[in-house]
Amino acid sequence: MKIALMDSGIGLLAAATAVRRLRPDAELVLSSDPGSMPWGPRTPEDVTARALAVAEAAAAHRPDALIVACNTASVRALPALRARLEPGVPVIGTVPAIKPAAAGGGPVAIWATPATTGSPYQRGLIREFADGVSVTEVPCPGLADAVEHADQSGIDAAIAAAAARTPDDVRAVVLGCTHYELVAERIRAAVQRPGAAPLVLHGSAGAVAAQALRRIGEHPAPEAPAHGSLTVLLGGREGTLTETALTYEEGRLLQAMSPAR
Repeated sequence: MKIALMDSGIGLLAAATAVRRLRPDAELVLSSDPGSMPWGPRTPEDVTARALAVAEAAAAHRPDALIVACNTASVRALPALRARLEPGVPVIGTVPAIKPAAAGGGPVAIWATPATTGSPYQRGLIREFADGVSVTEVPCPGLADAVEHADQSGIDAAIAAAAARTPDDVRAVVLGCTHYELVAERIRAAVQRPGAAPLVLHGSAGAVAAQALRRIGEHPAPEAPAHGSLTVLLGGREGTLTETALTYEEGRLLQAMSPAR
């Protein structure tokens, strides 16, 4: 079994780790183009072209499924990716976890890139899944880029600014960009109010990993032998996990759980 994941940069690490935990025997292909980051400010046409290039690099390795581990690419390019690759390769997009967050009753905050915040796509999800629930859309300028480059002071500043825009009574935060899942506990610490109920964070990594297995008729088997390989593609060329990827627990786990090639 081979699962490919694509993103502009290292935001795919969280979903890749989720797949690895569900199926230690799965071969993983991680395809990104960090030199073109960030994708959020780019035009839809530019995002689509770049997403197709990253996806086709992954598809050349003949995966059983492709996870689009990027909210921007899912919003802008998912129809084009499916038209290009399906039915040969099932394509699984990433949707912000607004539905499970709203099921808790709110109030809910959705942290997302400035391009996604207030977009028709996100507003449509709120109408569909969070009707009657108090939802605050919180733009997080600079956070994804700071995470991508492991810029610790930049991460702290972007999280602090977004936390200041988050209402005090928020009970759940939707992490609306895959990069944010890599700093989830820092977000929790910034938003959690003293004496308040524990804050609930909602990412998408676990859900997309499970959906990828369902799409190819497989089931979780966390006890399977940990012999799944790891292939890293950077701009279409085979490489290794970057130093910045290895500053995050997810990157270190992927390296530790993948046999030497």
